[in-house]
Amino acid sequence: MKSTLRTLLLTGGFVAASAASAATSTFQYCNTSGCQAGGSKTVTSNYAQTKYPLVFAHGMAGFSAIGGAYGYWYGIPENLAANGAQVFVTQEASFNSSEVRGEQLMTQVKQILAITGSAKVNLIGHSHGVQSIRYVAGLLPNQVASVTGVAGPNTGSPVADDIQSLVNSPVGPIIAPVLSSAVNAFFTLVGVSSGHYYSQDSLAGLNSLTSQGTAAFNTTFPQGMPTTTCGQGANAVNGVRYYSWGGTGVLTNLLNPSGAMLLPTSLLISGPSDGLVPQCSSHLGQVIRDNYFQNHLDEVNQLLGLVSPFEVSPVVLFRQQASRLKSAGL
Repeated sequence: MKSTLRTLLLTGGFVAASAASAATSTFQYCNTSGCQAGGSKTVTSNYAQTKYPLVFAHGMAGFSAIGGAYGYWYGIPENLAANGAQVFVTQEASFNSSEVRGEQLMTQVKQILAITGSAKVNLIGHSHGVQSIRYVAGLLPNQVASVTGVAGPNTGSPVADDIQSLVNSPVGPIIAPVLSSAVNAFFTLVGVSSGHYYSQDSLAGLNSLTSQGTAAFNTTFPQGMPTTTCGQGANAVNGVRYYSWGGTGVLTNLLNPSGAMLLPTSLLISGPSDGLVPQCSSHLGQVIRDNYFQNHLDEVNQLLGLVSPFEVSPVVLFRQQASRLKSAGL
């Protein structure tokens, strides 16, 4: 009898362990019409299992996943899901003002809260997506646990200033409508291929990322912004934790063409940058680090994960941040 009981207990333990090891976690792609499963991963650990869902907001010229397959956050949602996280990848207009994109994200955050039954979300943004998550946190602080900015142009980018100067020059009225129409049309198609139609406004997006545009935004949404040049901002405001990191690399991998694309724009920036965003402009709340050897696309593991082999992987950085949020009870 004892032998039989022991066998049943051991068998039951094995079955329970097998069931636990076979647990899966999904990540979802969202837009203002709703969310749908993007895929599922077998959970191998609870390292990234935060209390509240992780919600991602892409930057300018971004998307959620083209054709539902090629993701802006290349390999990152999958890795987080495998480590126990509940992940939602949102989609906003590739080009529009910070306020329009922020409203689009806020609609999706409310949907995600309803879907999950969670009281709050952890927001993570890259580039112009940082303004989006700051917008939502500023308006819905009781429903946001944390804000994590990755390479956010929080004080603008000289690249945007220079392009805006060209738009305002005598030739601006001639070239601006042509170029902006082409950009808007192309990224409308990108949005549709990612699962949703958005109206695009590249000139509004450009204005939002100038030093003047970001200064106006910061007046309305100052939470987490440094009060000294290149300093750190408040770690917590209205119950929301603020974090940030950024890079200062450009030519990081000879196999990745993004370095060559970003080299000309990096020359427009005085001082270290990731090719588009100055080092200090990325500062928001607690600055984890601002000089990873990553360019502006490396920071989200693009293209195809061809980043510097001599720097920590972007995938690891996002996983570590999820663990950091977990340890903070978020």
